[in-house]
Amino acid sequence: DTMRRVVRQSKFRHVFGQAVKNDQCYDDIRVSRVTWDSSFCAVNPRFVAIIVDASGGGAFLVLPLHKTGRIDKSYPTVCGHTGPVLDIDWCPHNDQVIASGSEDCTVMVWQIPENGLTLSLTEPVVVLEGHSKRVGIVAWHPTARNVLLSAGCDNAIIIWNVGTGEALINLDDMHVDMIYNVSWNRNGSLICTASKDKKVRVIDPRKQEIVAEKEKTHEGARPMRAIFLADGNIFTTGFSRMSERQLALWNPKNMEEPIALHEMDTSNGVLLPFYDPDTNIIYLCGKGDSSIRYFEITDESPYVHYLNTFSSKEPQRGMGFMPKRGLDVNKCEIARFFKLHERKCEPIIMTVPRKSDLFQDDLYPDTAGPEAALEAEEWFEGKNADPLLISLKHGYIPGKNRDLKVVKKNILDNKPAGNKKSDLINAPKKAADASNPQNDAKLDEILKELKSIKDTISSQDERISKLEQQMAKIAD
Repeated sequence: DTMRRVVRQSKFRHVFGQAVKNDQCYDDIRVSRVTWDSSFCAVNPRFVAIIVDASGGGAFLVLPLHKTGRIDKSYPTVCGHTGPVLDIDWCPHNDQVIASGSEDCTVMVWQIPENGLTLSLTEPVVVLEGHSKRVGIVAWHPTARNVLLSAGCDNAIIIWNVGTGEALINLDDMHVDMIYNVSWNRNGSLICTASKDKKVRVIDPRKQEIVAEKEKTHEGARPMRAIFLADGNIFTTGFSRMSERQLALWNPKNMEEPIALHEMDTSNGVLLPFYDPDTNIIYLCGKGDSSIRYFEITDESPYVHYLNTFSSKEPQRGMGFMPKRGLDVNKCEIARFFKLHERKCEPIIMTVPRKSDLFQDDLYPDTAGPEAALEAEEWFEGKNADPLLISLKHGYIPGKNRDLKVVKKNILDNKPAGNKKSDLINAPKKAADASNPQNDAKLDEILKELKSIKDTISSQDERISKLEQQMAKIAD
């Protein structure tokens, strides 16, 4: 038994981390210097997005993955915000759609052209306005299309239907203090939040009620993080009263005592957890650290098993985490990080060394694919669905993404407030219905109206110039 305790069997004991060669990094990037504890970087199988320093507003870079090397100073950015960008998140169901939250109190959703930017992008597909203070967190729903969550320094969480540009749920009275992070569970039926009042809350957003909460999850005053694991447990990072960094595992059905609690070290950088539900590995990247520690979560004591640490010389300013479908399965790659330095972004590849060239199905169980399991309306009406899984056996080939269409409802047609529910059901299901006769008639109507407005304007122009001539005569 002692032998078993010393050496635990796990195929991930020898996960091996390696930074890529210099010419595979993205160089000469001015990474944002905003003091905010988000990861500043978001990646998917097509693009890497990095929040950068921008004069007079907020901007982020979006680079195709293959665009490595030195990035020109004049490279186009996404720059529609009027204040610094604090958080970005790629849509899990469309690799060309990204959301950003900013100090200007807005959330913007952008559509990136298929081959990346050739000009700076200033026009978002939709601007979501509802927060009264800066928006520091954006997180897409894992399984429902076009559902986006945002959290701001007004201590409010808003859940949007991006397809109609509306705020459908506003949780503005659950947090009395700043929200440090928000995490969806596997099927998106619950969220958990970590807040400055040292509480972790589990919330059912559609019922708008707190299902479970834990006071003083970590006793220390520095920022915490809380994320859902695939089995419904919650993993937290924080600080002890003596300012030691801690990690803990909780069962939301009984938050009295943690399932496991480990002290780590006395560094003061906030630990950002990145979780891979397929392998049950959590990677901890401390802001300002130069290491990535990783742990395997299992159901046998001590539940959180330290695997190893990847160390490098340079401290990290932020970190992006590639979804599983963006990895190279032929090289037994199980994770890829995009580490931000002050002036560059460096990919770090985690592999499990194997002798065989064959597909290692034990390393790659079916993983969440890019198809949404639900439409926004279905989720808001109460349906739940797990992610739709895909096999990586032959690698992942990105398909064609459909454009994000936002169908704003006509405010003039608004029914009395009593019909909120039926509004949701009748909400535009798809922009694909755009070519029906009713719409054509509407279009004709609008064009006629435009023409009559133009005519009116030109006749008014003539009238004004006549009046001006008369005035001039009188003045003479």
